[in-house]
Amino acid sequence: MPTNFIEELRWRGMIHDMMPGTEEALMKQVSSGYIGFDPTADSLHVGHLVQIMTLVHFQRAGHKPYALVGGATGMVGDPSGKSQERNLLDAETLQHNVACVRKQLEAFLDFNAGSNAAVMVNNYDWFEKMSFLDFIRDIGKHISVNYMMAKDSVKKRLETGMSFTEFSYQLVQGYDFYYLNQHHNCIIQLGGSDQWGNIVTGTELIRRKSGGEAYAVTTPLIKKADGTKFGKTESGSVWLDPEKTSPYAFYQFWLNASDTDAANYIRIFTLKTKEEIEAIEAEHTEAPHLRALQKAVAEDITTRVHGAAALQTAIAASNILFGKSTAADLQALSEKDFFSVFEGVDQATITSAEFGAGLHIVEALAAKTGFLSSNGEARRELKANAISVNKEKVAEDYILTTKDLINGRYVLLGKGKKNNYILRVEG
Repeated sequence: MPTNFIEELRWRGMIHDMMPGTEEALMKQVSSGYIGFDPTADSLHVGHLVQIMTLVHFQRAGHKPYALVGGATGMVGDPSGKSQERNLLDAETLQHNVACVRKQLEAFLDFNAGSNAAVMVNNYDWFEKMSFLDFIRDIGKHISVNYMMAKDSVKKRLETGMSFTEFSYQLVQGYDFYYLNQHHNCIIQLGGSDQWGNIVTGTELIRRKSGGEAYAVTTPLIKKADGTKFGKTESGSVWLDPEKTSPYAFYQFWLNASDTDAANYIRIFTLKTKEEIEAIEAEHTEAPHLRALQKAVAEDITTRVHGAAALQTAIAASNILFGKSTAADLQALSEKDFFSVFEGVDQATITSAEFGAGLHIVEALAAKTGFLSSNGEARRELKANAISVNKEKVAEDYILTTKDLINGRYVLLGKGKKNNYILRVEG
């Protein structure tokens, strides 16, 4: 028998709306349910993690999760929560995106778990052979225009204009639910609160077309305590793909959460038990400056998405930022991580011929970079033991050589604890 999936979501604060009878239906027997993912990019981002974790809890409760990628609906575009129509993607791009999403979901869901193994489906497979006339005859006749117009996702767009393509989206998504109900016995669709109208259209279609029972649960849309949008930074979305968002930047995103947000995130984005979470919260309350909550969240999610080795690299990079590192730690950074840590730091470029067999530290600080205003200032700072090369203090007679080059190209010059400068050697 399954465990109580709804109760698990409830104590974690992950329920926004739920159809009556849902909890009772899921406790009767092992059931199948699904969440749809829109493959408009070749990576998911942290905004998708709420729904991914919902499927994880569904599977852990003993149920069978279906992850639907909208190869067909991605060609239409969901108007929910959008102020304007999005660009539509071609079939080749969508198929690439679908393959990338599948790989990322495998880090969370068990696709080899026996009877309740996760399954990935693509709605292009059942829409590919369906004609427009078949669709409006067999599906469209069951849902009235009045019913569709009453949905918030439609009403919010009527003033600014809405294409028929977008207007039809809820019918297309409703048919997904009907198809999965008929062919895979899916009795529940899960999603974010902005999807409630689309999901309920699916339950209504199932009821009208086959007389079946279907259910819906939505999760709250996450809002940060300061009112800013979750999952966004100054540089854009926080992606699960390490090429789009480095593991270091990913780790820092969670580490920099406020205390209020971290207390929310640890319930939603980790699998820690209520007792474990309360123990971490107590530890955090005793010494807030140690950021036990933020570290627990950041370490858990970074490990799940990027692996244990990437977590250790991210921690090492974070230590560099806060002055708890050695030259060896810097040398171990990839170029991407190096520039993630020292984003925005001023740079100067010299040729390898200028660098030569060795470059005197005074020349590197002043004439070659302009980091310090003059040779005299450079010597004064060196005598005051204020200058570092790759985070290690150096004396006035120090000569930079190729062994100081990070990734064979960069030297990090420092004055005091906070002033950094990058010397780049090209050619």
